[in-house]
Amino acid sequence: MICCAALLPGCALIHNDTAPHAQIAPEQSRLADDIHLAHDGWPDAQWWKRYDDPQLDALIERALSASPTIAMARTRVTQAGSQADLLRAGTGLQVSAFALVNEQHASANGFLGPYSLNLPRLGITGPWYTEGALGLVADLNIDLWGMHRSAVEAALGVQNARAAEAAQVELDISSDIAQLYYSMQTTYGMIGLLQQMREVLVFAVDAHQSKARLGLEAQVPLHGARAQLLAVDRQIVAAQGQVKALRESIRALAGAGPDDLNDIQPVALPLTEASLPPTLQYALLARRPDLQAMRWYVQSSFSQIDAAKAAFYPSLDIKALIGLDSLHLDTLFRGASQQINLIPGLYLPIFDGGRLNANLHGTRAASDMLIEQYNQAVLNAVRDVAVSSSKLQALDGERALQSEKVDATRFAQESAQAHFASGLASRQIAVEARVPVIAEEMALLMVDGMRIAQGIVLIKALGGGYLADVSGV
Repeated sequence: MICCAALLPGCALIHNDTAPHAQIAPEQSRLADDIHLAHDGWPDAQWWKRYDDPQLDALIERALSASPTIAMARTRVTQAGSQADLLRAGTGLQVSAFALVNEQHASANGFLGPYSLNLPRLGITGPWYTEGALGLVADLNIDLWGMHRSAVEAALGVQNARAAEAAQVELDISSDIAQLYYSMQTTYGMIGLLQQMREVLVFAVDAHQSKARLGLEAQVPLHGARAQLLAVDRQIVAAQGQVKALRESIRALAGAGPDDLNDIQPVALPLTEASLPPTLQYALLARRPDLQAMRWYVQSSFSQIDAAKAAFYPSLDIKALIGLDSLHLDTLFRGASQQINLIPGLYLPIFDGGRLNANLHGTRAASDMLIEQYNQAVLNAVRDVAVSSSKLQALDGERALQSEKVDATRFAQESAQAHFASGLASRQIAVEARVPVIAEEMALLMVDGMRIAQGIVLIKALGGGYLADVSGV
C-alpha cells in the first residue's frame, strides 16, 4: 500500500470523463400484450427439422458445412480467438534464449583504438576479435492497475461477439434456404394446379371448336377459351422459369457448383403452426445472435475503457539477463565470462495527460455508440417479432376463410358433376365447373406458402435455436 501511495503522484489526471449511456432494461423490452400466439414449444437448435423434410435438411446441412460465407464468419471467430490468446500470452513472464557470434575488426581511430593493437602480454590480440554471447532474457510486466487484464477481457468480448455473429450468419443462411425451398415447393404446387386448369381449358376449347364447326354457337366463346388457355400456358412458363431461378439461389447459398446440386423434388407443403411460448418476453429476444453479438461488443468496450483508464497510472516492469559474454570464444565458458543484468523499470505518465485523455474520450464515445446501437437493435427485435407474429395471425385467419371458400366452390362443382351424371347437364358444364375450384385452390396454396414464409420470418426474429455458449473462451 505504501508503494502504491508513493506512485500516485506520478499519475496523469483524467479530465471530463462521463458516465456510460444507459442500456434498455429487459422489462422495457416486452412485446405488446395483444399478440396471442400461445402455442407450446421453442424454436429448436435445428428449427427446420420441424418440417420433417429430408430434402430441406440436406440442403441446410450442406450450406452450414460448405457455404463460403459461413466459413468466413467462423474464420473471424478463430482470428479473434488468436488475438485474445496473443494478449493473454503477453501478460505473463516472457523468457527467450539467445546466442550470437560477432566477428569484428577494431578501429584504430575509434573509442576502441587500443584494442586494434596486438599486445598479447597485455591481453590485447587485435585488431580482429570473435565475440561470443549466449544466455536468457526475461521480461515481466507487473499489471498493477489491470490494464493488460482489461485488454484481454476486451479481446475475449470480441471473440464472443464474433461467435454470436457466426451463429447469426448460420441463422440467416438456413432461414434463407428454407424460404427459397418452400417458395420453390409453392411454385411446384402452382404448376400442378395450372396444368389441371390447362386440361380443363383444352377440353373447353375442343368443345367450343366442335360446336362452332357444326354451327351450334358463335366463334366468340371459342376465342375466349383459347385466350384463357394461352394465359395459363404463359403462367406455366413463368412458373417454370421461377423454379430455375430459385434453384440457382439455393445452389449459391448451399455452396454447390453448377452441376453439384441434386434435383429438388416436389413435395406437399407442411401444415405447421407457429411455435411460440405462451408469453412473448424479452427472454425470447435474448436468444437472437445479433443481440448477443451487440451485448458482447458493449461488454468489450467497457473493458477497453478500463484499459484506457489504467494507462493514466504508473507502470512497472522488470527485465533480467543472465548469460555468458567473451571477446574470445575459447574463454566463453569460463566463470569470468558470466554476465547478469537486473533492470527494474518505472514509467510515470506525468506529461502525457493530453494523449491519454483523448484516448479515453474516444474509447468512451465508441462505447456509447455501441450502447445506442444495442438499444436500437433491441427495439428493432421487438418490432420484428411483433410485426411477424401479427402477420402470421392475419394469415391464419385468411387461410380459414379461403379454405371455406374452396369448400363452397367445390360444392358447386360437385353439384354440376351430379347433374351431368343424372343427364341434367352437359359434360362441358361439369368439366368447366372445375375452373373456379382450381382458382380458389391456387389462392389457398398462395396463402399456405405465405404462412410458411412468415413462420420462418418469425423463427428468425426469435433467434432460431441460438443459445449463448462461451465455455472454454
